[in-house]
Amino acid sequence: MLEEWWLSWVGDGGTPVGGGATVLEGWTDLAGRERGLRFRARQPILVSPDGRVDARLVEFFRRSRFSSRSEGTQETYAPIYRVFFTFLWLRGLHWDEATSDDLADWEDWRRRGDANPKRIRGGTWGKELAALKLLYDWAKGRRYIAESPVETHSVRGRDGAMVEVNDLAPTDVRSADVKWLTPRAYRLWRNVGLGGMLPNGLEDDSWRGRLDGRDMAGADLMYSTGLRRREAGTLLNVELPAIGARNYYPGKVGQEVAKRAGHYFYVSHSALQSVHGYRNGLRSLAVRRAQQRGRYEHVPGQRVVRKVTRRGKVLWTESDGRAGEASLDTLGAEDRALLYVRTEDGLEPAMLWLTESGMPLQYKDWTKIFERASDRCERLGLEVYATPHMLRHSMALRMLGTLHNALDKRLGLTPQERRHYEDVYGQVWEMVKDLLGHKNEDVTRDTYLEPFRGLQLESLLNDDDNPVNEEKLAELAARTGLILDAA
Repeated sequence: MLEEWWLSWVGDGGTPVGGGATVLEGWTDLAGRERGLRFRARQPILVSPDGRVDARLVEFFRRSRFSSRSEGTQETYAPIYRVFFTFLWLRGLHWDEATSDDLADWEDWRRRGDANPKRIRGGTWGKELAALKLLYDWAKGRRYIAESPVETHSVRGRDGAMVEVNDLAPTDVRSADVKWLTPRAYRLWRNVGLGGMLPNGLEDDSWRGRLDGRDMAGADLMYSTGLRRREAGTLLNVELPAIGARNYYPGKVGQEVAKRAGHYFYVSHSALQSVHGYRNGLRSLAVRRAQQRGRYEHVPGQRVVRKVTRRGKVLWTESDGRAGEASLDTLGAEDRALLYVRTEDGLEPAMLWLTESGMPLQYKDWTKIFERASDRCERLGLEVYATPHMLRHSMALRMLGTLHNALDKRLGLTPQERRHYEDVYGQVWEMVKDLLGHKNEDVTRDTYLEPFRGLQLESLLNDDDNPVNEEKLAELAARTGLILDAA
């Protein structure tokens, strides 16, 4: 008997996180059993160290507020439950026997334990506390437990209303710990880190990158649109806007891969050119090689798309000949990776981003791609780095300046007159909120753009090549410490 809880996911073949063996080794029809039990796709399954599955946890994962959370949130919360339940098990307790004292001891170990080699900061603890509160509030509401170990108290908020606050809520969370990249810093990081150039702008003869066209196109897309890693990384070819003679092109993010709800995005002409260049170049070569090697002929769970309707409904044929259909909005990351289209040359993935072998790229791999690029910049003595979310922040600030400038020109306003049109410029914040896919405008203001509110943004980032703008950005970078710039 092991002392750890196991975590596996529907569709992963029973391979657990924690423990050392396959939980359901020898089950030849695991997928059929999961369907028979009406498990939903990518539902987490927790198994106690004595090999038992608690039906109450199955209910929580399948049919509760947990199941309505985004895929990324579910992937964050489930491992938190596994680790906390293991802590309780070592104390001789089951998950439903936790008390507030147990949680306080766990918080002390996680954040300050002398023997803990991986102590966490306030932001991480806040996520863990939110995950545990979600579970135990649900369990109390179902009367599976008498009291939740996550205790709260009432405080008066800024608006005068009383709100509930967790007793163990962290006080060291930095609400605006974000970074932006100036346009020239982004170009330097992109060209050197992803494109293999040298800091002086010359080619690096030792560069052996074979996927630089894909990686630069993906970064350009995120920098232009502000799409989240999962949103940009799970795009299907059919969702990519056709290129023409416009400055920006609209696209739609599916609800299932967005954080909360589907939303529109806008991609610049230059970024879309970069993406279409990858699609017609490196991607086509990868597909051709994979077709010649027969990689696409027997993909487990493969769905061959017959048609995508104008209303965004995907019609497909399963590998066993059964017909299926779903809206683009309801297709998650795993579903999208199973979609294939038949062309004159044979089958190919419906996903936009592919590996060198021609198979769908997992959206999480973009983090590793960005890390390798930042490591290369560091080795070459450059103090520039980027993450997918930093590009999202940078898009928000650039778009705010662009929209301010556009409204000024349309209304014929001077900066002095703008103060009389606050309600008009409130629409700018609303538009940036929509572009980022935020549910609440306060998140846009307080987390992404608060340090820059009140500045004359109409000329700040509208023209990448304007030296005045570069000087302003350099000044802001030095003053706020929130912007990465390059000399």
